[in-house]
Amino acid sequence: MLIDSFNRKVDYLRISVTQRCNFRCQYCMPEKPFEWTPKEKLLSYEEMFEFIKVSIDNGINKIRITGGEPLVRDDLHKLISMISEYKNDIDLALTTNGYLLKNQIKKLKEAGLNRVNISIDSLDQKTFHYLTKKDVLEKVKEGIDEAVKLDVFVKFNAVIVKDINDQEVLSLYEYSKTRGIQIRFIEYMENESASSFLKTVSSKDILQKISKVHRIEEVYTSKNSAAKLFKDETGYIFGVIEPYDDSFCQSCNRIRLSAEGDLIPCLYYEDSKSITNKTHSKEKMKQVLDDVILNKPEKNKWSHTQKEVTSTRAFYYTGG
Repeated sequence: MLIDSFNRKVDYLRISVTQRCNFRCQYCMPEKPFEWTPKEKLLSYEEMFEFIKVSIDNGINKIRITGGEPLVRDDLHKLISMISEYKNDIDLALTTNGYLLKNQIKKLKEAGLNRVNISIDSLDQKTFHYLTKKDVLEKVKEGIDEAVKLDVFVKFNAVIVKDINDQEVLSLYEYSKTRGIQIRFIEYMENESASSFLKTVSSKDILQKISKVHRIEEVYTSKNSAAKLFKDETGYIFGVIEPYDDSFCQSCNRIRLSAEGDLIPCLYYEDSKSITNKTHSKEKMKQVLDDVILNKPEKNKWSHTQKEVTSTRAFYYTGG
């Protein structure tokens, strides 16, 4: 069992398999060149798996594969298969923009993938294109439909930005509800890599837009959940994620592994330790794991009032 210095049980590992992405979202990396990290700097799946085994053996029971966009990395199903074969009851999930999902989801499910979170910030073709710099909304929808068809458990993520897609809160809500898919609306998180003109829409404003049409109430939320959950008069459940509210930090149960091998204790925190070494021994990786858990901070460094940038590490590096 992994317990940090604030007596929190850490059992959730997020793994970024690549920094690359085929989108250039305004809120993430709109100006980043499409190729910038040499492949030889990335951990191989075999190297990742050696650390994953150490993590599972010491109490990790939930793993999420992220990026960048994880589906741009070749043969991702092989890593999924390694993990599921090692521990067949592991909670194994994927976060993706959905563009490449249609052609890969069957192979991923067969390899052992349990769940998928799909980012969809707009249902309007022009707005989607503006936000992502890719005119591929219909392909993303096809990926969603294929995942649902194969009976994969799906959730949606939608980052809401003032004066860009905030008028779509209700349409995104209804699109998700009619498909029986839970959507989580996410407050835009200011960061150095994003476009400077973007402005956050608060969860309060998001909920107000929905409550004009639906009668909503907050429901019980797992203490480890980053989202606050609500339901409407029909029982449909959706969520909001408030990164500026550090209340969920009190029970944070996650750590992050970057594609280059940095083990990171908190999304918005500068400290990390590398798991890479010449021998890749279990003992050394276990020591890094223990050190990172021990130094996991009490809470993140976001604040609505704090203007100073406290971390320069980009979201596509940590996997969000």
